[in-house]
Amino acid sequence: MKRFLSAAVAFVILFCTISGEAFALVPEDVTELPVVIVPGYSASQMYYTAEDGSSEHVWGVVMSDIVTELLSRIADVGRGLRDLVWGNPESIAKTVGEGFIKLYGKLACNDDGSSMYNLSLYYSSAEETNSAVLMEKHPDGNFRHEVEIMSEVAQYVGNDMIFNFNCDFRMSAVDCAIALDTYIEDVLSYTGAQKVNIIAISHGGQVTATYLSLYGYKKQVNNAVLNVPAIGGAGLAYDVLKGDFDFDEKTLLQFVEYGLINETDYNWLVEAERLGFLDAVLNELQPYVLEILGNWESIWDFIPLQYYEEMKAQHLDPVENAALIASSDFFHYSVMPMFNTSLQSCNEEYDMHVSIIAGTDIPIVTGLKENSDGIITTASSTGALVAPYSKRFSDGYTAINCDNSYVSPAMTVDASTAYLPETTWFIEGLFHGMEFKDSYSASLLLILLLTDEIQDVYSNADFPRFHATTNAALSVFAQFDNSVEGYVSSGDTSLIITNLSKEYSMKVIAVTCNGM
Repeated sequence: MKRFLSAAVAFVILFCTISGEAFALVPEDVTELPVVIVPGYSASQMYYTAEDGSSEHVWGVVMSDIVTELLSRIADVGRGLRDLVWGNPESIAKTVGEGFIKLYGKLACNDDGSSMYNLSLYYSSAEETNSAVLMEKHPDGNFRHEVEIMSEVAQYVGNDMIFNFNCDFRMSAVDCAIALDTYIEDVLSYTGAQKVNIIAISHGGQVTATYLSLYGYKKQVNNAVLNVPAIGGAGLAYDVLKGDFDFDEKTLLQFVEYGLINETDYNWLVEAERLGFLDAVLNELQPYVLEILGNWESIWDFIPLQYYEEMKAQHLDPVENAALIASSDFFHYSVMPMFNTSLQSCNEEYDMHVSIIAGTDIPIVTGLKENSDGIITTASSTGALVAPYSKRFSDGYTAINCDNSYVSPAMTVDASTAYLPETTWFIEGLFHGMEFKDSYSASLLLILLLTDEIQDVYSNADFPRFHATTNAALSVFAQFDNSVEGYVSSGDTSLIITNLSKEYSMKVIAVTCNGM
């Protein structure tokens, strides 16, 4: 078969549909098991307890506190913005940085990675974190994770079967995995179930992959869906520690557009108004940020292996940070290397179904030019071999471990080397955390989580290994009628173009195939 953009089209058929329904499939034969949500980074809220017994909210974000702090520094903000106009970012960075430390300074850790202050989670037990219980205590949705996704899940299993895992996200992936093991035991005891289904997001994917590697042998998980997981780290964390921000303004704008499902293209705004000042401000702000999170074990677990030694030499002292280094070395050199075998063992030996959904073919928004979902490199989230960003494998490339069905149509991803080659789905253009802004990935996630219908990428033709995002901000989706998406063959008779828009009808003016 030839590539998608290198053949003539015989016919064009237009189907106008509504975004969110074009690719939506609903789960059937739902497994009656409790669902544990292992959330993205910094989702767990914490408070500080002083020696006199008084307490203070430390995290999550309270907008009124930010507004109050901003108003108390309004004169400094004004001067900082004036200086920024004249090319001096130091003043505004100092104002913002000092405010950041005042609001969140108690999140700081000691040189050994331990918490500098006595912080506690608000809720930790299965009963306390049950969604039905939390809804009674907090009708506003507070303390529940990924409400948009889990509200959909609740339609199938009920809120009384959903459990919101909390952990001190500053700690190492191993410590968080140990906490997750204890939590799952509690959920099983609370519900009387024998197994749970897990949905893990971003940092939760790294924690869950670590949990499965350490405790998978206990066979207490049925389905585990690792969605845009930071299994092997996050490119964004490298950019933060490196402190050499080079924002990709166009990608950042697309990130916002996709998140809002905004169907208006604002690329012209980036071209008209240069946003390079963001780089200068963030680079000046970095020392203030690192004052709080520079000794978090989780930040160091986020550094992809290929950058780890470079960042360790730049930021950590071999003596003062010895315990922190030992913890992160263990994760990078003992845990990371076993993800391939341990995750495959869960599927092949421990009667589980572990799957991964990842975004591809987007650069890191803060400047790292690697194929990613905007935050986490595709290589880190999947273990796959990935071509350098904006490049492709050479003509004639063959997959390392298998046939070329493992190579993406764009010739940028070789899935044969992935942690889970047969249960990893790659979605081109899927931004980090946007799975429920995309009808295809949302349907796939729900079916993988709640049913045993899809065992691998071959189980359902509607969900091939490689796919493109169906976010309405993209406007259209196209594929040939009788080939796997991204390809065309002699058996195809038409090109099917789907209108993803919620707002507009569509007329096809022309179809162009480049590279004939």
